[in-house]
Amino acid sequence: MLDGRTKSAIGEGLLIFLGIEAEDNQDDIDFLVKKTINLRIFADESGVMNCSVLETEGEILCVSQFTLHASTKKGNRPSYIKAAKPDFALPMYNRFCENLANALGKEIQTGEFGADMQVVLCNDGPVTIIVDSKNKE
Repeated sequence: MLDGRTKSAIGEGLLIFLGIEAEDNQDDIDFLVKKTINLRIFADESGVMNCSVLETEGEILCVSQFTLHASTKKGNRPSYIKAAKPDFALPMYNRFCENLANALGKEIQTGEFGADMQVVLCNDGPVTIIVDSKNKE
């Protein structure tokens, strides 16, 4: 929800919270796109997590989330020093969404960059996975 209206909604698929760091580049985007569309996290006909979002023809909603880079090492107030500034993060977010849509072969839904949104999630499983492009091995 954004200002009392629904901006985006999807059915079965993936809700991606994307955090951008100042050091991120096209290699990070390429890695995340490939990993995201190929993760075998959806149930096959036997109920085993063995299918990707590509195979299930699932939908994707991508929401920019700088707070993923919060550091809580010192004190009680999170520091967001690792999160990229908007002038860098917005183009990277847009590029990720475009590349993801191209790889998926269909449009994806998005949040609104920098907005105060209320995101409603029905987490099936629940399955929540962190994919970090800085931790590829």
